[in-house]
Amino acid sequence: MQLFFVGSTVGPLVDSLHNQCLLAYDVAPITISNPFTSSESSLFCSSWAVPPLLGVAYIVLGFILPKLLANITGGNYNCQTTDEGELRNKAIWAVMSTAFIIKLSEYLQTHDAIALGGSALTLDAQTKLGIMAAADAVQWLALDRTPVALLAATITAFGGPLSELPFVAHGFWHYLPESADYLPLSGDVFQSGGIADALASMLLGEGYKDLSLSSITGPCYFAVTTDAIALGRYFYQSRLSK
Repeated sequence: MQLFFVGSTVGPLVDSLHNQCLLAYDVAPITISNPFTSSESSLFCSSWAVPPLLGVAYIVLGFILPKLLANITGGNYNCQTTDEGELRNKAIWAVMSTAFIIKLSEYLQTHDAIALGGSALTLDAQTKLGIMAAADAVQWLALDRTPVALLAATITAFGGPLSELPFVAHGFWHYLPESADYLPLSGDVFQSGGIADALASMLLGEGYKDLSLSSITGPCYFAVTTDAIALGRYFYQSRLSK
């Protein structure tokens, strides 16, 4: 319940740091205007559908998935310390660093280049992903360093965006044209007329091949998994200490 509470409260706040430049909510949107600026950007932008989704996601990513992977691989869910105070500090730093990484994704998404001395670094899709991946690596090296967490976060980096497809398909939200650079089911991923094509059409609609996401969200899912695991370890240890 603690992971669900944090995921459903803190999660949407962190998520809102970049979603205005990536997507628009179509079901039960929440928008709080920014009183400190005259621009069109809002102080907070989300949907009432997001808190319960993120609450469940934090339970899955922070406890169920890494525990499952630890059992399968023979690894260890816990990190090197079981000190409750240290685990709490790591969890706080993990959430803060995830907020930074998600804010970084907003900066990269809204800029075409970065000035470096007398030259400029062009921010194409591969460069953006490289910068985000480097930030993820620094976060993991600084706060975790366990193979189980690395595996769980990597799986989520690829699978997390795909989990959004049903919500995009059924109109909960849609990615903005300037950020929708990833069509995971396009091309010949599913052979027309095959079983996979029929299932995808049934679950996602006939136009499933045109469903678009943003590639920059993958590294964000990695960071969210890292902080969910840090929170999961802290809550798990605090429960054992009682």
